[in-house]
Amino acid sequence: MTAWAIFYLVCFLIGITLTLLAFLGAGWHIPHFNIHTPTLHVHTPHVHVPLPHGGHVAAPHAAGGAHGGAAHGADMPFINFGTIAAFLIWFGGSGYLMMRYSTLVVSLILLLAVVVGIVGANFIFWFVVKLLMKHDRELDPADYERVGVLGRITSPIRQGGTGEMIFSQEGTRHTCGARSENGDALAKGTEVIITRYEKGIAYVRPWDEMAEQEQSATSS
Repeated sequence: MTAWAIFYLVCFLIGITLTLLAFLGAGWHIPHFNIHTPTLHVHTPHVHVPLPHGGHVAAPHAAGGAHGGAAHGADMPFINFGTIAAFLIWFGGSGYLMMRYSTLVVSLILLLAVVVGIVGANFIFWFVVKLLMKHDRELDPADYERVGVLGRITSPIRQGGTGEMIFSQEGTRHTCGARSENGDALAKGTEVIITRYEKGIAYVRPWDEMAEQEQSATSS
């Protein structure tokens, strides 16, 4: 075995070792999958809703949107742990095979091995960014703010009592305990706005009531 064949074989083995370390969690971040459950789609007009403590909130955000945060793929550098490992595997493997089973000159084999390594690294980069990280994005705390979220009562709220509501946020359906902000009874199916959220309980007001109040204040 020639020195060049040994060189290519060592590169191949290093690439394999780095890949194993990556899958064992030693360095290469393996992106997670986002599984989206059915969402509650509610279409609402764009108004400003007055809150009990003063101020306004923008139109309620019923379903989690894609605002805030960019795809991680856009920030992922091409030269990283994964692409380096892929380059070494493809470069070393192709170079070794050509040294053993072809009659090409050493310089041409080196050039072809580099090209094959770059192609392999590009393939891995594309696979990770376009497929595995397609829905991966940075978390924005504002996306999980529950005040101002639109939902629907699923268990009736008696006067002064506690019921249950459902709402959708960031593509995931949530349920929580709910109480009327002003103590009124709320029937099942009533669309409500969360005005405050404390200790796992959402304090809500009917969406129609708040929209009418805002429209009256605007017209006056």
